[in-house]
Amino acid sequence: MGTALVIENDPSDDLRRLGDWFAEAGLELTVLRPHAGDPLPETLDDFLALVVLGGDQSACASATGEPAAPWFPALEGLLRKAVRHHVPTLGVCLGGQLLATAHGGLVERSTSGPEIGPGLVARRDASDNDPLFKRVPLLPDVVQWHSDEITELPINAVLLAASTRYPHQAFRLGDRAWGLQFHIECDADMIAEWTRTDSATLDELGYDAEAVVAATAEVLADVEEVWQPFAARFAALALGQLPDADIPNPGTLRTLPLLGQ
Repeated sequence: MGTALVIENDPSDDLRRLGDWFAEAGLELTVLRPHAGDPLPETLDDFLALVVLGGDQSACASATGEPAAPWFPALEGLLRKAVRHHVPTLGVCLGGQLLATAHGGLVERSTSGPEIGPGLVARRDASDNDPLFKRVPLLPDVVQWHSDEITELPINAVLLAASTRYPHQAFRLGDRAWGLQFHIECDADMIAEWTRTDSATLDELGYDAEAVVAATAEVLADVEEVWQPFAARFAALALGQLPDADIPNPGTLRTLPLLGQ
C-alpha cells in the first residue's frame, strides 16, 4: 500500500492534529521538508495523495518574478500533475494558495488586512454536491493566520466556502483537489508559537497574544468536530474507500488549462 505525500513548507506549520486524523483513518504518510533540503519527486506515481501545508512564505509573485521559496516552481508542477492525473490533493493556507497560482489563479496581499485567530466561514451552495464539503455544516469553525489572499480563483475552480472579507476560503479543482485558505491542523501550542514569531502582525491589528491563543483554544474542539470527519473523508478517497457515487464525474468538468506537466 502506498502513502500520501505531505509537503511541509515551514517547520512552524507541520501536520499536527491533521496528521493524527489521517493516521486514525488509516492513511500512511511520507513527509518531505524542502525547507530542510529534501528534494521533491518529479512525479506522484508512487503516492496515493498529495497534501501541501502552510508556511511563512508568500505565494504572491515578486516584483522580480523570483519565487518566495526555491522549491515553489517544482511544487506547483506537482500540483498541476496531481489535478491532471486525478490524485487526491489537499492544500492548506499557503498550500491552497499555491494550488490556485499553479492553475492560473492570483494571490495578492489582502487589502482587508491580516486575518488572525478563530473564525467562521460560510459553506456555498456548490458544496452540497462536493464529496468532502457536503457534510460540513453551514458555518464551520476554522483557524486563520494569513496576510495574503486568493483574489482570483483559477477559471475552472468550484467555490465551496467564503467569508465577508475574504471571499475565497475554500475551492475544488477537478474532481479530487481542494484548497483551503484557513487552517484545520493547528493546536494551541502552534498558535502560541505563531504569536511569538509573528508579533508584528498582532501589533498591526492591536491583538493581545495571550487572548489570541486563549480564543483559539476555546474553538479547537469545535474545529475537530467538523474537520476530523473531513480529513477522514479525504483519507477514504485516497485509499479508494469513498463510494464512486460521491466523487464528481471528471467527464462533466471543464478541461484544465495546460500549464506545464
